[in-house]
Amino acid sequence: MRHVTRLSTLLALSLLAQAPALQAKSLVFCSEGSPAGFDTAQYTSATDNDAAEPIYNRLVEFERGGTAVQPALATRWEVSDDGLRYTFHLREGVKFHANKVFTPSRDFNAEDVLFTFNRMLDKQHPFRKAYPTEFPYFVSMGLDKNIARVEKTDPHTVVFTLNRVDAAFIQNLAMSFASILSAEYAQQLLASGRPSDINQQPIGTGPFVFQRYQKDAQIRFKGNKDYWAADEVKIDNLVFSINVDPSVRIQKLRRNECQVTLHPRPADLPALRGDDRLQVLRQPGFNLGYIAYNTQHPPFDRLEVRQAMDMAVNKQAILQAVYQDSGQQAVNAMPPTQWSYDQTIKDAPFDPAKAKALLQQAGVKEGTEVTLWAMPVQRPYNPNAKLMAEMLQADWSKLGFKVRIVSYEWGEYLKRMKSGEHDIALIGWTGDNGDPDNWLGTLYNCDAIGSNNYSLWCDPQYDSLVKKAKQVTDRAERTALYQQAQQRLKQQVPITPVAHSTVNQPISAKVADFRVSPFGRNDFSGVSID
Repeated sequence: MRHVTRLSTLLALSLLAQAPALQAKSLVFCSEGSPAGFDTAQYTSATDNDAAEPIYNRLVEFERGGTAVQPALATRWEVSDDGLRYTFHLREGVKFHANKVFTPSRDFNAEDVLFTFNRMLDKQHPFRKAYPTEFPYFVSMGLDKNIARVEKTDPHTVVFTLNRVDAAFIQNLAMSFASILSAEYAQQLLASGRPSDINQQPIGTGPFVFQRYQKDAQIRFKGNKDYWAADEVKIDNLVFSINVDPSVRIQKLRRNECQVTLHPRPADLPALRGDDRLQVLRQPGFNLGYIAYNTQHPPFDRLEVRQAMDMAVNKQAILQAVYQDSGQQAVNAMPPTQWSYDQTIKDAPFDPAKAKALLQQAGVKEGTEVTLWAMPVQRPYNPNAKLMAEMLQADWSKLGFKVRIVSYEWGEYLKRMKSGEHDIALIGWTGDNGDPDNWLGTLYNCDAIGSNNYSLWCDPQYDSLVKKAKQVTDRAERTALYQQAQQRLKQQVPITPVAHSTVNQPISAKVADFRVSPFGRNDFSGVSID
């Protein structure tokens, strides 16, 4: 009897020891691609930003599922009467993560804000010289030229001084590139000769702590027990399971091997909606899928050639085949839900015969070879780039072009396009902050060449309008300038807008309080699972 009692006691103790593991809440997110790294300032792709989102905070952040800006690492801020000085009051008691080589000796303070922004501002910054990187968002929005200086007035107060008024400044600081890094961690990496670890072994203040990353397989995070907004961490383990194939993602969701995924094929949606174990969150997409013509590659440096290509795109056929019931025809350089959208802009009629005549008049020879780049991954703005490319190949072949379809791994695809290797490319955008500049400035202005301007188009008239609009705060005045810019862009045809897609996000019925972001982010703070 004594032996039985002892055995029972040991068994009970064993079960108690296992209880925390049994009770641990884990959520698996079936993501669509491998991130290039976790230093958000270096990247513009949603794949990269999604992978880093759990790790970091910013001074200000967008509310979950919305576009309003709210306090985060800054509890409040003031703007001077002339609109040139922004004073941020920092949250106290915020702790940075730790890893195998770094344990923070202090809480977050002004030094971390200064490091984060001065690294992007100063090309001679010691950390930047040791780890040379480019900052495409920062540059394409002109912040490298407009932020005159960042100073601390005490350990918990930071002042940004601008050279010009920037009506989108607060919204811009809520974007991923402005995630706050640890100055102490950076200093340790610099001293040890391993500064690039800031990109591969990230340290932040966010709701989840980075554990490990295996390219093309998974990223693992654990819930941050010391998070400053503790009630937002409701998951113990967060796993990104990387699956390029949308059919694999859906199979894993149905088998409960992941509980959240993204970018289902339109053909899969009816079955997903009929599955009681799942829920499909749906909302109009704040996005644009478009064709970018490299205006620095002949013959696309000529307006009449771009006009011909544009009028030979059968958008209705693409909408039916590629987007099915989840797309709306696009005619403008941003979505109609963006304030300042010009409703008067219309497409040139679909007219292949006129397009061919235009090319003949321009002296483009029959059999001219061009490359058409197609994305290797699904994006919210394009569910099937390969199919779209094949349809365009057929359309443009009728004009006399020999069209060769090209693709690369997603990170390589973006890198090569930024350097201008393509002739024509399929690409798109999901808005980042709700401001028109995030479209008309970030994607098409001269400063964005080499970052997000995949047409490599620089038009002084357009550029002047967009820059002027950003420097006034009156919305009516900004709208008038942005509408002039939209008209100019439509006339010059650096792009062909194709579609705005509806966002459908399938998740397990066990998941609670997941909110679809208008900006295409996947945010797991505040999310719980049964």
